[in-house]
Parts: sequence; structure tokens; C-alpha cells
Amino acid sequence: MMERIRGVNLGNWLVLEKWMSPSMFAGTDCEDETWLCRKLPQDIKLERYLQHRSAYITERDFAYIANKGLNTVRIPVPYFIFGDVEPFVGCIEYLDKAFDWAEKYGLQILIDLHTVPGSQNGFDNGGLCGVCKWSQDLEAVKFALTVLERLAERYGTRPGLWGIEVLNEPISEEVWTLADIPNRYPVVDPVEAQGSAPVTTAFLRTFYVDAYRVLRRHMPVSKAVVLHDGFRANEWKGFMKEDEFVNVVLDMHFYLMVADMTGQANDPDGYASYISRSAAEVEEMQAFFPVIVGEWCVFNNTKGLKDMTPSERQTLYRSLADMQFQAWERGLGWFYWSYKLLLDTVHEPKWEGWDSWDMGKSIELGWLPNKY
Repeated sequence: MMERIRGVNLGNWLVLEKWMSPSMFAGTDCEDETWLCRKLPQDIKLERYLQHRSAYITERDFAYIANKGLNTVRIPVPYFIFGDVEPFVGCIEYLDKAFDWAEKYGLQILIDLHTVPGSQNGFDNGGLCGVCKWSQDLEAVKFALTVLERLAERYGTRPGLWGIEVLNEPISEEVWTLADIPNRYPVVDPVEAQGSAPVTTAFLRTFYVDAYRVLRRHMPVSKAVVLHDGFRANEWKGFMKEDEFVNVVLDMHFYLMVADMTGQANDPDGYASYISRSAAEVEEMQAFFPVIVGEWCVFNNTKGLKDMTPSERQTLYRSLADMQFQAWERGLGWFYWSYKLLLDTVHEPKWEGWDSWDMGKSIELGWLPNKY
């Protein structure tokens, strides 16, 4: 029986997201990490990355996470982690440190391959806004498999490894349309984006099997192979049920923003309905895989939120948090998104309420429990 997961994502550490740390993008008009690395002069780029990665997450953070009673961290990593893709800056040495720190403080790590060449979703968190062509490029697909294999070779037998997630959020046709990718994430180079399209289930089925076999060459069955549902959970019922496939876990992501995007929520009751339906999805899929909710948070767009008193806001956030804690209990566990971010939420009105993405700040404000 697997230990129940109580975790947090170390987002924006090794994979940048501009909204989480705008200062990294200062002096540029870049909206994603690919264009930041393409446009920054080499000396400035190296210095900026060194400062960010060295300070954003340190050993003290692992000590803090363990002290709060959490037991696992999910670490998004980029496809250029080994430093072999120009013009990007590799970061494998930081993941090495993360394992040393995790093992020191009794934490486990889920490595999450968060980006791939050409992007798997067109999101900013996929590293290249508006572009989604990875699955159409055989060489890019092969390269992603080599990255997974090298990660398994390096960390497969480490005590601190909980598992490796094959790929974060490969986008479905439904979400491609719902998120309005071409308009919501404008591209810089239309030629580069030409032919972008959602990732098909048929492709993912093949890739997931290939990735499983690559990982298992170097990773014992005690370590989990994690598959993201690609926003199409029902399509994985009965998948990988042959004897070959052992300790396969399904990752599902649920954000209250989806209730807003789909018109399901105009008040807390609407969010409650969304959470209840999401919990039912988790429970349904538990019949086929152990399920983790790899990303969720209490950020919301409740009407009148900005006019609430601190006490009223705390009550709202705790209510939304408690509902989700109960909901995700139907699976194997959860990872909050995210551990921290660097935003001027005090002096920039547009960031008001965004502290709820920051687990540490949310704990400090009483929006989340102090201990897990």
C-alpha cells in the first residue's frame, strides 16, 4: 500500500513561468522561457539563471516543507535539464541538490518532465506560447525519451525518488478549444507555430508505453511511473493493464479557474459543484489506477472577492481548501501548486488574491492549514 501523498510543487524553479516571477523577464517583451533564452545576451542570461536557481529554492525550503508535515515534492524539469540544447541553460546540478536535501529531511521527489521540444500544449508553462508541435516531430519525441532515460539512470535507485512523471499536461482537443490557445497565448513566430494541434490519444498511448519501458530499464517497480491524463481521463480506462505494467499512477489536475472558464462557477456554491464532480472523476479513475491530483490550489474568482475583509477572505479560502482536501482524499494524494512565487501582490492591484497560489504565504495568512 502506497503512503498517502501530501505534497507541493516546486514550480518556477527549474521551469520558468513569467507570471510567477516577472523579474526574470525584466527588460524583455518575452512571455515564455524559450524566447527569453533566445533573446537574452549570453552573459546576462547565465547570471540571471544562476541567481534565480540558487536562491529560489534552497535547503531551508526542504526543511520547511518537511516541518509542515508534507512528505513529497513534485519538481517540474525542462527537456534541456542536461544542458545539451542551445540556447538554454541546463540545471541538472540543482536536481542533484534537491535529492540530497530531500533525503536529508525525509522527503520524496516526483520528477515531472514539464516541457518538451516544440511544446506539448502551447501553454506558457510548456515553454513556448501558442506552439504545440512536439508530437508531430519524430526526433523531438525520441529526444524526450532520451531525457526520461537519463533521468531514470541518474536517480532511478535513489531513496528519495518516488517516481517520474512522463509528461506534464499534453493537451487534448477539448482543452485546446476551451483554452483558446492560438489567441490566449499569442505566438512570436507564426511560421514556428504553423501546424500546431492538440496531442492525440493514439499518439499518447504509444508514447506512454515507450516511456514506461525506457524508465523501467533503470527504475525498479517500487518507483512509480506517472502518466498525466492529458485532460481526457475516461480514455485511460483499461490502459496498461497487462502484467508488464506495474506501479503506474494517473495524474489529474483540477483548478477552480476551469469552473469559471466553463461557466460552472459564479459563487462558492458553483465551485463546490465543480469540486464534487472532480472528486467523482478521481474516484471513478481509482478503479483503474492509483490517482494523484498533481496540481490544484485555492485561487478563485469569487464575485466580490476584492472587497472582502481579511477575515471573510480567510473563511472563503479555508472553505475552498477544506472541500478540496476532502475531494482529493478519494485518490492517492495531492500536490499543491505551488510552493512559492515572486510577485508584488501588495503594490500591484492586478495581483490581488494571487497570494493563494503561494502555499507558504497561504499558510501564513491562514488560508491553508499550518500542518499536514
